[in-house]
Amino acid sequence: MDQINESSVTAEFAWPPDYAAEFRRRTTINSNLRRDPKLLAKVNQFYKNNPVEWINDFCITYDPRVVPPTPKIMPFILFPKQREFIQWLYDCWINKENGLNEKSRDVGASWLCCAFSAWMWKYHEGSAIGWGSRKEEYVDKKGDMKAIFPKVRKIIEYLPDFMIPVGFNMTAHATYMKITNPENDSTITGEAGDNIGRGGRTSIFFKDESAHYERPELIEAALGDNTDVQIDISSVRGTANVFYRRRMAGEIWEPDHDIPSGKTRVFVLDWKDHPAKTQEWYDKRKARAIDEGLAHMFAQEVDRDYSGSVERIIIPAAWVRAAIDAHKKLGFEPTGAKIAGQDVADGGGDKNALVGRHGVVCNYAEHWGGDAGEASKIAVKACQEMGINELYYDSIGVGVGFKTGINNLKESDSFPPALTVHPWNAGASPLDPEDRVIPLDDQTPLNKDQYGNLKAQSWDRTRRRFYKTYRAVEFGEKYDHDELISLDSTMPKLHQLQMELSQAVFKDNGERKTIVDKKPSGAISPNMADAFVMCFNPCRFISIFDVL
Repeated sequence: MDQINESSVTAEFAWPPDYAAEFRRRTTINSNLRRDPKLLAKVNQFYKNNPVEWINDFCITYDPRVVPPTPKIMPFILFPKQREFIQWLYDCWINKENGLNEKSRDVGASWLCCAFSAWMWKYHEGSAIGWGSRKEEYVDKKGDMKAIFPKVRKIIEYLPDFMIPVGFNMTAHATYMKITNPENDSTITGEAGDNIGRGGRTSIFFKDESAHYERPELIEAALGDNTDVQIDISSVRGTANVFYRRRMAGEIWEPDHDIPSGKTRVFVLDWKDHPAKTQEWYDKRKARAIDEGLAHMFAQEVDRDYSGSVERIIIPAAWVRAAIDAHKKLGFEPTGAKIAGQDVADGGGDKNALVGRHGVVCNYAEHWGGDAGEASKIAVKACQEMGINELYYDSIGVGVGFKTGINNLKESDSFPPALTVHPWNAGASPLDPEDRVIPLDDQTPLNKDQYGNLKAQSWDRTRRRFYKTYRAVEFGEKYDHDELISLDSTMPKLHQLQMELSQAVFKDNGERKTIVDKKPSGAISPNMADAFVMCFNPCRFISIFDVL
């Protein structure tokens, strides 16, 4: 077994793989196992708990686009990120936790899940594996390899004879949307559309392209009590859907990284993870999409940009990506004031969020549950550790509780003397109301005529920072570094902050003034993005709370 696995691992790092050599390797494995029943029994015990190696040694995949001499049906050779993907599936299944795969197009996610399904079906007695998609034809359609069940059947068909369950017959046991293992009573079944989740209990249920369902809430209600593990697999499709909300509430899975029970395990499979997809491939595809007027679809399907097809997004995801480590890309160090913004949770499942920066470099973003009073203790401690000089907090509503917590800390002498705390009222009037939106440009309106409130003005000013950074990074345009913005790539919550920053959209308030919709239909509150905007738009209002 060690010799088999060593050869398999070595092959994965060469791309494109040497398929002829892999066919020879598998032929040798099959010959050895056929003539040695004791070895076969031993390796079956090994493969029962090692899906990665079973897939690498016995499974196939199919690609109709390839040209000879590469075969259209080829050995499934997992590249490194795909091996992690299978480990992630195994971890979700063993621990009975939900998983979500956010993916670029054409990175093999469906084939990986099909191979994992075949492994469970083969080795784990009584397993009930469910599959669903928005239409029946995407679940099972004879002869159409774009559907799920033809993929699974093809994997089973090409298994060596000694891997086929005893008594299995393709005609009798691989019927429409159902594949049965007569040896151990495991099944793979399919459902579609609003019927997903209504076919009985399952050990694990794969929801293919789940961001694209028409009525996902119905599916969630049906699946909730009928499966131990839900695996959402999808390219992205805006922010107003269950897939996005689950992605936002989840946590990135990494090998050997502990995630609290009950929290969705998120696995990101990006185009860069595929060894065949180079920067040259990306640039060519992107240029073609732009020429054809499909840049928004490219952003959605390849860049995993949730805002790619959403109108009036305030800060496009491409601008946010350009700002990651912009200070390093443009060659400047963080200097200046150290400022933080605090968004206060308003109860329920909402979270407190704290964002900090040094000059124009955002180097801290975190969120947590709990009430406003406790949030003040956490925020002050974090600010003290970061050397923050000014903290701005959302002063409306539950912000009163945050300020009370701050006052209690001051009375107990546990408050850092170098820190000042200021209220930030999103609904207040815009700053500098008589100034132009773009200073010294008489063709632009006055701030008081353009913006419905301080929040809209602050989001727009933040947008302009990102735009200038994008132009500086991507096109070499020159700006004063103090006008830019940079996101430190080492922040643990960077990916979630990225998504939140590209969620809000501009709207009109009925008086032709701009306001912000932070939660387009179906989205959740972008707490870290709110804290971020406060952090980068300080305003030293004086209120009664500051003299208490």
